[in-house]
This record gives sequence, structure tokens and C-alpha cells, in this order.
Amino acid sequence: MRIISGTLGGRRFYPPRNIPARPTTDVAKTALFNILNNIIDYEETQYLDLFSGTGAISFEMYSRGCRNITMVDMSSISVGFQKKLAGDLKVDQTVFKILKGDALQYINASTQTYRLIFAGPPYALEVIDDIPDMIIQHPKLLAEDGIFILETSDRHNFRQHPYLNQVRHYGQTHFWFFSHEKNLKDE
Repeated sequence: MRIISGTLGGRRFYPPRNIPARPTTDVAKTALFNILNNIIDYEETQYLDLFSGTGAISFEMYSRGCRNITMVDMSSISVGFQKKLAGDLKVDQTVFKILKGDALQYINASTQTYRLIFAGPPYALEVIDDIPDMIIQHPKLLAEDGIFILETSDRHNFRQHPYLNQVRHYGQTHFWFFSHEKNLKDE
């Protein structure tokens, strides 16, 4: 795996074989960041990474200038790897909050507000279809002008969700973009 662009661009990292995560492919990650480059200011973004796995999306955010990053994963292996990688890359430790815990419980209990939230849950997670409503209906989690991106397989369909703004797909990977505005844009 690698960091695509920014101050750490080109740096490779090697998650352990037993990490219980499904990393976002380079093609999908490149496409996602091509979209984000046009809609967010990395330096001004408060970012939440739910089901953070290898941390690839968060470290890409850091490399591009994001300085307020919270990562949540329930796997000790994932959290241990994220902390090791943060040390290896010599990232500013005040930037990252790496939390071991249940992402769904974090959604419900959080008192923080984020401009960008990304969730890449396990494709087999039974409550994937509930996550957009959990985020949008939380009184504080997603900023009024915030964006929530959910990564799923092609088994899920949110096209009728009232807060869906756009969907992009790359092979079997789908990125669903939600906001507080009711407005579906075509692909």
C-alpha cells in the first residue's frame, strides 16, 4: 500500500497479514481524493475515519494537509498498526486521535463535530444500511456544511436516500456522498 500524494506521497507501508481490514484499492482511493481535492480544504477540515482499518485514508488526509484527524477501529491489530505507522512516518502526534472502540458506539456517543466523515465498514456488517441515518440524524456529529462518505460493495443501494448527493463507483467499490442538503446529483 502507498500514500498517493502530499508531503508523504510515494511512501509505502505494509500492514500485517492478519489485519482484519479490507483496504480501499489504489484506484478507488485515487478517484476519491480527486473528488475531495475539489470540495474540501484539507487544512481546515475536522476529519473522522470510522472503521479505520489500515488507516490508509487518514494518512492520505494527513499527507494532504489535514491536521485534525480521529480514527476509530475496534481491532487491536488495526489500532496497533496505525500507531506504529504514525510513529514510522513521524506524523505530528497532536494531529491524530487513534481510538480503539466500536465505530457505531462512537457515532452515538460523540460530542465532536466533523466537516468530513468517512466510513469503510466491513462489507458483511449487518447495519451498513443504517449508518447514513445515524450520521445525518446525530445532532452534532456532521457539520452543517459537512460531507459523509460511505464505502460499500455493490450490494448496497442508497439512491433513494433523501440526503444522498452523489455516488461514484470503481469496480465493486461504491462511494456514497451524503450531506444535510437533500439533493441527488447524477454520477
